[in-house]
Amino acid sequence: MTTIAGLHSRLVRVPLTRPWGADVTSIGVIATRVVCSDGAEGWGFSWTPQIGAEAVQALLQHDIAATAVGRPAAPGQAWQGVWEHLHEAGGGGLTTIALAGLDLALWDAAARAAGGSLTDLIGRRRCAVRAYGSGVNLHYPLEDLVAQAQRWVAAGFDAVKVKVGKPDVAEDLERLRAVREVIGPDRALMIDANQRWDLDRATRALDVLAAVTPAWIEEPLRADDLAGHTELARRLAASSGVPIAVGENLHTGYRFAEYLRAGAAQIVQPNIVRVGGITPFLRIAELAAGHGAALHPHLLPELSGQLALCLPTAPGAAEPLVEDVEDAGFGALGALEGPSPVAIAGGRATEVAHDGLGLRLR
Repeated sequence: MTTIAGLHSRLVRVPLTRPWGADVTSIGVIATRVVCSDGAEGWGFSWTPQIGAEAVQALLQHDIAATAVGRPAAPGQAWQGVWEHLHEAGGGGLTTIALAGLDLALWDAAARAAGGSLTDLIGRRRCAVRAYGSGVNLHYPLEDLVAQAQRWVAAGFDAVKVKVGKPDVAEDLERLRAVREVIGPDRALMIDANQRWDLDRATRALDVLAAVTPAWIEEPLRADDLAGHTELARRLAASSGVPIAVGENLHTGYRFAEYLRAGAAQIVQPNIVRVGGITPFLRIAELAAGHGAALHPHLLPELSGQLALCLPTAPGAAEPLVEDVEDAGFGALGALEGPSPVAIAGGRATEVAHDGLGLRLR
């Protein structure tokens, strides 16, 4: 049996072309390299936009590396045992973000050893997937937001996402109407509140914002408010019918299962790194398909695009969408040693020939 012989990590700060806010001017990427007992190597990463990168690296260096050595190197086999070892420090959050650094590197090593890409190893179900234009844009002046929407249209996206959550919902409506005017009636317009509302405020806001026919409302409430999301889903089903999307701040399959069982979300958006890597992400995809929910991976298009090509789709559910946040991809930021393994053009994401994950950090 091939085992894990070593795990190495380093922290890379990648400056953002356009800050996501006054205090978010870079993203923290912890590049990882795993060495297997048969000499195979793999490269992965952990990721956190601004908070906790040093803590993630410390978990990798001081806790994960020591417990990983000697465990099976086959993708997925070591995950549960390492997660249980880390559980004392928390079942999700920093622990699962750090664990992704090991998991991604093991999948990379296995795909490289097999002489192919990650999608070859998992099994490709489609040759291309839709992508949507997205941005961290709540702080943009209206004219900048309109200009961004115009760029999305020019790039060929047939769906876009805009942040909401201004103190006065009338301003949100004004901004969304301006975007709708640019993108027209046929493109999907998703909205994302980033956990800014409580239940009653979300109810009132969505009654107003229904005027622009949003395709979904993302994270309307605190991510850990299961009861609130369940009640909001009931209210929306009786009024505008806008579906709820959650997931970027849910960190374990257990939490996704709870939301799906409760009918608290119709769309799930796991972040591959935040849930702990490819191994748990694929389990969450099976959960979503079993509940008839759509799954659209959160951020990280160079990795999300590859997995979206492989995901099962529940009968009647939409196929995966890949989120392309403007000026935020590793390739666009110049963080990769080589070309991006995923190309996005004309609103579609396709794979570029590569080995493994194709994600070696500079």
